Amino acid sequence: MTKQADDTTRGPAGFGWQLHGDGKNITVGEVVAPHERLTWPRTMGIGMQHVIAMFGATLLVPTITGFPVTTTLLFSGIGTALFLLITRGRVPSYLGSSFAFIAPLTASAGYGQAAQLGAVLSVGLVLMAVGLVVKLAGPRVLDAVMPPVVTGAVVALIGLNLAPAAVGSFEAQPLIAVVTLLAILVVTAVGPGLLGRLGILVGVVVGWVFAWVTGGLADERVDALREAAWIGVPHLRGPSFDWSVIALALPVVIVLIAENVGHVKAVAAMAGRNLDDMAGNALIADGLATTLAGAGGGSGTTTYAENIGVMAATRVYSTAAYWVAAATAVVLAFSPKFGALVFTVPDGVIGGATLVLYGLIGILGVRIWMEAKVDFTDPVNLTVVAAALVAGIGDLTLRLGSVELGGIAWGSVGILVGYPLMRWLARMRR
Repeated sequence: MTKQADDTTRGPAGFGWQLHGDGKNITVGEVVAPHERLTWPRTMGIGMQHVIAMFGATLLVPTITGFPVTTTLLFSGIGTALFLLITRGRVPSYLGSSFAFIAPLTASAGYGQAAQLGAVLSVGLVLMAVGLVVKLAGPRVLDAVMPPVVTGAVVALIGLNLAPAAVGSFEAQPLIAVVTLLAILVVTAVGPGLLGRLGILVGVVVGWVFAWVTGGLADERVDALREAAWIGVPHLRGPSFDWSVIALALPVVIVLIAENVGHVKAVAAMAGRNLDDMAGNALIADGLATTLAGAGGGSGTTTYAENIGVMAATRVYSTAAYWVAAATAVVLAFSPKFGALVFTVPDGVIGGATLVLYGLIGILGVRIWMEAKVDFTDPVNLTVVAAALVAGIGDLTLRLGSVELGGIAWGSVGILVGYPLMRWLARMRR
């Protein structure tokens, strides 16, 4: 029986992992497959590494957007468990907070958190619908509807639209922001192994300590930390629905599609498996996790590249380790003290971190273009992308009836509608 067959005959839940070798050692050139595991103590250690890898990004999103940290962490753990179940244990992944939601949530802060949750829930429903279509029609349908030139543009404009917010936080406490930024850059550049992949988290910790020493922490938040209970139930709240906020958030669907499909392909390449048939399941799973988060008070989720880094470093792709990570996240979600600690992070630290993070989102769009070898000597590619990017970066805001749409929405609509239309006109001319 081949490894691929082993992978697909474990039952619908993907439980029943086989012990890899003696469970203690990994021979050079071998990998621990998704359906395998090491001994449970070692598996738990790998799982804890995945928790550490996702922490910085997953907790930074609610910190920036004002969402409850412990609630977001709870739905992150639940979402990871659902993802493993729906993909039948074949696609190892952790579902953490998606950075793509930062822009629409930041832009819609004035509408209230209930309306923001309604937008998160709506994005989740649309993503589930896309996943169902992909599952029925096959993953190639995505390439036809959203070629790399379109996907890359939407991802880039979402990140670059946030630049003013990052600069504003940076300028609020410039010295703290500089220390945070330098720590991130240095750790990322010279940090050995896994430490180098935790540059954002290390930078935030260094910046927080510097702010604490120099009196840069808000007194009221420090007082709230002292008063917070060690154990408590995460704060849950329901959504409301405002079309203006929903329209602002819907372009995030494109980013989530790109991230989930990219994750499936990356894991397949690393583990030596064909997982194309799991693309639809992955989208459905992330859509369900995001829907539940929006229904209960958490931020939207996505697959995490940080955890791909852990798998690449350890060569362990066992989904058993991800069950450990999911359980750990759920346990931590029941500590209000932990959530209060995260909310003591000052503006300067957030500014230093987001100066990098928002830029990384923009560069991810460029990376999509580079990997797909998008031809920007083609006038259609060049002009449509140029217009969409400026609409997003400049935050073009116009009303359409009673609905107010910002730069992310207009830029995304422009590229999604403008590209196929211009491509059709170019073909007619020829």
